[in-house]
Amino acid sequence: MTKRYLVGVDLGTSATKAALYRIDGQKVAEASAEVPIHYPKPGTVEQDDRDFYNTAARTVNEIITGSGIDAREIAAIAFDSQMAGVGMIDEDFQPPARFDSWLDMRCQPFIELMDREAGELVTRLTGCPPTCDHGPKMLWWKHEMPDVYKRTAKFVMPGTYVAGQMAGLRSDQAFIDYTYIHFSGFADSENTRWSSELCSRFDLDMDKLPEIVEPWHVVGEVNEKAAKLFALSPGTPIAAGAGDTAANALGAGIVEAGMLFDVAGTAAVLAGCTDKFIADTKHRALLTMKSVIPGLWNPLAYIGGGGIALDWFRDQFYNALHGETQDCEESLYTAMIAKAAEISPGSEGLFFSPHLGGRICPSSPQMRGAWIGVSWSHSQAHFLRAILESVAYEYAFYLGILHELLPDLEMGTARAVGGGAKSPAWNQIKADVLGVPYQRLAGNEFGTWGAAMIAGKAAGVINDLAEHARRTAIVEGSPVQPDPEHHLFYQPLVAKHIQMEEMLDTFFKSKL
Repeated sequence: MTKRYLVGVDLGTSATKAALYRIDGQKVAEASAEVPIHYPKPGTVEQDDRDFYNTAARTVNEIITGSGIDAREIAAIAFDSQMAGVGMIDEDFQPPARFDSWLDMRCQPFIELMDREAGELVTRLTGCPPTCDHGPKMLWWKHEMPDVYKRTAKFVMPGTYVAGQMAGLRSDQAFIDYTYIHFSGFADSENTRWSSELCSRFDLDMDKLPEIVEPWHVVGEVNEKAAKLFALSPGTPIAAGAGDTAANALGAGIVEAGMLFDVAGTAAVLAGCTDKFIADTKHRALLTMKSVIPGLWNPLAYIGGGGIALDWFRDQFYNALHGETQDCEESLYTAMIAKAAEISPGSEGLFFSPHLGGRICPSSPQMRGAWIGVSWSHSQAHFLRAILESVAYEYAFYLGILHELLPDLEMGTARAVGGGAKSPAWNQIKADVLGVPYQRLAGNEFGTWGAAMIAGKAAGVINDLAEHARRTAIVEGSPVQPDPEHHLFYQPLVAKHIQMEEMLDTFFKSKL
């Protein structure tokens, strides 16, 4: 039977999304399901791996049965998943404890330990400075929950757990694809292997780390039990998949050095694309992720509360004043940003720090948000514009570091996806601050398409991933061009924003 379809599944923090595609990228069907998040006590944020599996089964079943296609025509399936959290499996490929979310900050003492003992080495080898990711989390389980650590056969990603259950894998067949390993704390990323030096330094059992594989590596096939749950054909190949940011970058066609990628979502992510591995040992802000495309790297940094900051302002201040409801969320955001656009660049001296839940890049979990420069003349619209500009200022900080590390790298147009990318006004602010054109892409699901393309590569129905991604990423409208005068005006404000963040970091680290 002709293999005409691909399935990509995004295992996100708050939702699982599945999509059925034709090989040319045309979406046939999609479905989503909420994933529970557990907060058993302050500072603890967990999820259940079984919820990832059950929601994946439910959404994949829905898109296949709802579309009416013959499941035997599906060439392969692949998963992308949230990247900085870490899960565990025992010898029976079952979780001995809940998934340790990227939002969970219990590992803070071990971030400090890794930074203090070997921060530069960790950064230089992994491409990522010590932060809230796999390394400190695995050490937390080792030292704080030794019984669970002892029962842990492998530390795994959500996609590994789901794929492993679908294929009936043994624990010694656990895998991690190479787009995640910068977050591991224990990898030699440039050489795509685990670092015995780092494992020895922190006494982490290397045999608890899974095999590193290529994203399109076929890890197994859908077994009979999973086939019934997922409505898939038994024997359908399962590819290793990728981290969600890597899958999104592939889906958006970020496949050439010099490209920029803005994920304007819940978290605000700015990623570059280079043909050289770099390690930001000076600022400890950029995290260098291995691209799905061999030979390319995605230096990136992100704000834990980019889009969340707007949600917070809407719920706490905007709705109350305007009597609005959340029944029409998109029109609410449009109205909010329209008010912000009425204010002149620079928000008349008002600055905002968007790190309401701690700063991710560089790591400073104790930091919180702040308003600086508030005066009698500032209205609600000024506060809104300051939020939008703060994200652009953070991006400028990241981009400045990338220029510092790779001065000959020429930056092209930034491709923007996510809810924030729908706003021409916000795209204009970012273009003006960064001095680069901003281009919105058509569509709204780039992670599932990236995962689906990886599945296609695994099944042999896509030969050249980079070319396929380039051809199927469709731009929407003309790029937003930066205003040269506004760009010059913003440069000293970027410097002041960076100075403000350094001051706030010192303030929140100080002991009262």
